[in-house]
Amino acid sequence: MLALSRKKNEALIINNNIEITVLEIKGEQVKLGISAPKEVPVYRKEVYEQIQEVNKEAASMDGLEALKHLLG
Repeated sequence: MLALSRKKNEALIINNNIEITVLEIKGEQVKLGISAPKEVPVYRKEVYEQIQEVNKEAASMDGLEALKHLLG
């Protein structure tokens, strides 16, 4: 893991096409801005983990069971 210190309005670049900028710092909360190409998905980690869990569950169902689950 790379650990960096950044101040408000300072940024870092990842892979030449993703820019992460510190927008605001309030106490222990930091607001980040992320500029990335449309084809690069950007998720909060907790949302990403939920998506992975749902995908894992769906992959473990057989086709008919998955269709019933999808349709309610």
